[in-house]
Amino acid sequence: MPDTAENPAISRQAVKSPAAFRTIAEVSAELDLPQHVLRFWESKFPQIRPLKRGGGRRYYRPEDLDLLRRIRHLLHNEGYTIRGAQKLLRQGTAKVGRRNGGEEGAAPAATAQGLDADVRAELVGVIGELEALKRLINLKAPR
Repeated sequence: MPDTAENPAISRQAVKSPAAFRTIAEVSAELDLPQHVLRFWESKFPQIRPLKRGGGRRYYRPEDLDLLRRIRHLLHNEGYTIRGAQKLLRQGTAKVGRRNGGEEGAAPAATAQGLDADVRAELVGVIGELEALKRLINLKAPR
């Protein structure tokens, strides 16, 4: 484990407030994504709007970071394509870590298929597991 005394970047990040703005390097490290992926997602998801200062340096707000976490979850964990994730975000149905109807007090949002986004996400996960099992069976089946 790195020593924060030897690496000032780690110690600065450790004391940063959750409401503080983050650089692209900090966001990249926190989300375990390359910086070029974050810049690419900015071009595909207009909802991501980091502040840009002199020299084009990007500063991500806490809400940008939340949105990037949602996008990463949809693309990497739920198996959505960029186009599918864009559609969910436009509809406002892309919730991460919410089960049984989304946020408290909010009515569940319906997707184009008439399913709650959480139910659809869970089904996509189950389908992915079934497809993986099918591939395993096909590998082991005699031909």
